[in-house]
Amino acid sequence: MPNHFTRRNFLETAAGAAGLALATKAIALPEPAYPQQWAAGTSGQLVQFGIIGIGMQGSGLLKTSVELPGTKCIAACDLWDGRQALAKEIVASDIMTTRKYQELLANNHIQALIVAVPDHWHRQIVVDAVTAGKDVYCEKPMSHNVADGAAMVAAAKKSERIVQIGSQRTSSALLAKAKQLYDQGAIGELLSVELSLGRNDPTGAWEYPPPPGLSPENFDWDIWLGTAPKQPFDPITYARWRCWKEYGTGVAGDLMVHLISGMMFVAGINQAPSRAYAAGGIVRWKDGRNMPDLQAAIFEYGSVPVYVRLTLGTETAEMTRLMGPKGLLEIRERDFTYTPQRGIDTAPSYYDQGFPAAMRKTYETDWHKEHDPKPGQEFVAQAVTYSGPSYDEVAPHLWNFFEAVRTRKPVVQDAVFGHHAAAACHLANEAYFRKSVVTWNEASSTIKG
Repeated sequence: MPNHFTRRNFLETAAGAAGLALATKAIALPEPAYPQQWAAGTSGQLVQFGIIGIGMQGSGLLKTSVELPGTKCIAACDLWDGRQALAKEIVASDIMTTRKYQELLANNHIQALIVAVPDHWHRQIVVDAVTAGKDVYCEKPMSHNVADGAAMVAAAKKSERIVQIGSQRTSSALLAKAKQLYDQGAIGELLSVELSLGRNDPTGAWEYPPPPGLSPENFDWDIWLGTAPKQPFDPITYARWRCWKEYGTGVAGDLMVHLISGMMFVAGINQAPSRAYAAGGIVRWKDGRNMPDLQAAIFEYGSVPVYVRLTLGTETAEMTRLMGPKGLLEIRERDFTYTPQRGIDTAPSYYDQGFPAAMRKTYETDWHKEHDPKPGQEFVAQAVTYSGPSYDEVAPHLWNFFEAVRTRKPVVQDAVFGHHAAAACHLANEAYFRKSVVTWNEASSTIKG
């Protein structure tokens, strides 16, 4: 199938009986061009950055960032001394490390910050950072609740700083190709969306091993708690904070936000769902958590229903399925398949089984005369699979952020986009805990029961 899909391509295949052909196209990996683009461009100046939070996700972001050309990490902040040591191992032994993120905000040599801390700290650090004149890459989900998200959007707009949220699919070459086909009308009007993801192992359920030797002597527990309720020092809570609503946002904020962000990007949506309902429970990992390990949600984006299924109890392939009257796009981690559909009868209607025999024979004879293709001109359907780099590759997303810092060009997944993606997760959680339908008020950025 040609890369440039047109309505005429569709119409030229609209007659005859059905067959099936499968084609596969590869998408070129864009990363090797980065050094050349930066070296040749006028935006190739060095970006000096700092990082706040060097845990599982933060350390990965730091490793990738320092490998990109034109970047230099000069400071790192973490409340645990062990992760400060990790930052020195990744970057250099002479970088400045601290437990106080405010020291990075006061450093005039730092242009940008990567923020990879638990969800309940996002608002405070991001608002403080943009107010201090720093551009920010903030891990997903953008916010811990909708009020936090609204405050972050307001601060980003007031400061006019670059804010990029860290759900990397909006920078994916694979999803860019899917978006191209969608924008060209490949599936027609979007009618519905299905999103699913399943895990089935302790690590996937966030049962992480606490760092050996973690103690109040080498870790600032009281600061880590922040605005959350005070409680005695607990290494399990520290390592597995995603399990509790006081610090995280559960499977919705950790997993669903990726699916929602990718769907929004491909379909050109930049709004929160207008209504949501959710069900589920803690059915597999009964370890003291208060966030569900099984959650199903139904959203309404205008007239489009979006069905989401998340589970930590059964491993299933991750899938985003966009469906319309002309076909569907099925997006997986490293490829997506476009399957056109004609939406027409390819045989006489089985409703004629209720006709008398003579009437049925006449109807079927007339149908075949009108609809059967000429011999040799039978229709062959074509499903096209595009393969490319994983849509979870973080390097393109970080590259887009650092390039935006240089050029001041806007990013796709800015604070408004991130707020709308996170709002879907908050709606799902609110509906789950309230056990009722909830609605979104765009004017006030609030959830109504």
